[in-house]
Amino acid sequence: MKGKSKPSSKSSFARKLGIVGGLGSLAGGDLFYKLVKSRAVLEDQGRYHFLFEQHPFKDVLMPLDQGANMSSRKFYVFQVCQTFEASEVNAVLLPCFASHTFREEIQEEIGIPVLDMMTALRKHIDHVAEPGTTLGIVASDYVRHSGMFERYFGTDFKLVYPRDTEQSGLMDAMYGVNGIKDGHLDGVPVECVYQACLSLQDQGATIILPGMTELSLVCGDLQRRGLTVLDINEIYATFATLEKRQSTRPPFKLGIVGGVGPAATVDFMGKVVANTPAGRDQEHIKMVVEQNPQIPDRTANLLNDETDPTMAMYATCKRLESAGANAIAIPCNTAHAFVERIQAHLRVPIVNMLTETVEAIVHRYGAGKTVGLLATSGTIKSQVYHEAARRAGLQIIIPGANYQTLVMDSIYGDHGIKAGFTEGICRDQLLTAAEHLCELGADVLILGCTELPLVLQHSESYMIKNHEVALVDPTTILALKCIELAQENTAKPSQPNGL
Repeated sequence: MKGKSKPSSKSSFARKLGIVGGLGSLAGGDLFYKLVKSRAVLEDQGRYHFLFEQHPFKDVLMPLDQGANMSSRKFYVFQVCQTFEASEVNAVLLPCFASHTFREEIQEEIGIPVLDMMTALRKHIDHVAEPGTTLGIVASDYVRHSGMFERYFGTDFKLVYPRDTEQSGLMDAMYGVNGIKDGHLDGVPVECVYQACLSLQDQGATIILPGMTELSLVCGDLQRRGLTVLDINEIYATFATLEKRQSTRPPFKLGIVGGVGPAATVDFMGKVVANTPAGRDQEHIKMVVEQNPQIPDRTANLLNDETDPTMAMYATCKRLESAGANAIAIPCNTAHAFVERIQAHLRVPIVNMLTETVEAIVHRYGAGKTVGLLATSGTIKSQVYHEAARRAGLQIIIPGANYQTLVMDSIYGDHGIKAGFTEGICRDQLLTAAEHLCELGADVLILGCTELPLVLQHSESYMIKNHEVALVDPTTILALKCIELAQENTAKPSQPNGL
């Protein structure tokens, strides 16, 4: 005789599932019950954690007729899904066919999978019915005319719906006074549903598919009358608990720490847009920007020990993280002196503009090059470029003191770039400092302040007096890297088995 079985090892992969309630309270509660009593859960109860969210929803009693407005329902579902995302739920169950007509819209904005009830139904049908089988659909007027069942089943199966009289009776049985949605699970409402099912049988349907989650509440009664009616809540519960490691990959979203400085932020965003291979708006990268010019001056802190910008930068990054950013870009060279201490406390990576720039120089021009650095005195003092270059085998040279003063004045002066100037004195000052670096032997110049590319552009070959030099714009390099990350995110398969 066998002794007691040991605790299942399956629990090592915990499963936290959220259920969107309130769209049909009884149907949502029925799904919750069937999840709890599903075989997978009973076999390994320690693995599953369920959250049921039901918020007030003013349109819950609205009949789902053909012209029903879905706006309130969309916003409600999105808000509940956001709550689940904040609670680190692994996946969301949405027990509402009408809401599945816009499930993909919600999925685009949510970083956790909203499990597709229609996919669950299609998988079940593929196991129990041959192609060409006539399937009867019991659905609201809205779902019936949405084309959703045709998209999932129309290619391989013949679909029929109740005749007009029976469909009218079905709608009243579900949504009318004393209807099934309100808990009246016997008598006239069930008889009306039964008549609708008979109408489907008369048209040749051998299996009746649910297009209303409330059908699960009376499914047992209909089955006892000899009808092959599927219980969608049972099917959905099994699907949610047996599918392994379901995941989704929403569109890549780039978080940008803006305002450091403001014009450079706009310039960087323009470079992302300009370099993205897109043929229409929807192919461009999602960006969320926190334009925060109140972040304390990074150069002032590094040179004069003024207000530390670390906390403000960290808070900005955390807000971008909370907004769903997959990676964070900081279009400010000097700010990178603070990146290392921030990164350790974030869940998403900061794309290091300085490291990417140095690597791009090595890749394009080879190691062993003498590279001139035009940057703020704060960036130079922090040695962040020097350290990155040293690791890559590049030699960094900087302007002499008098020429560095020109660089700083071109950025911060009364007629400098931060004051809105891109021509005149600031340009002349910058070119003078650049010529000085060329005379010291530099054949590559890093435009190491994000304001500088507003005056001098990224170029493979640029003449400064008699010197031919490459101008490297770190914000262009950063933009290209962010585009690369977005493409990698898009290219990787996100959902196994049609999820």
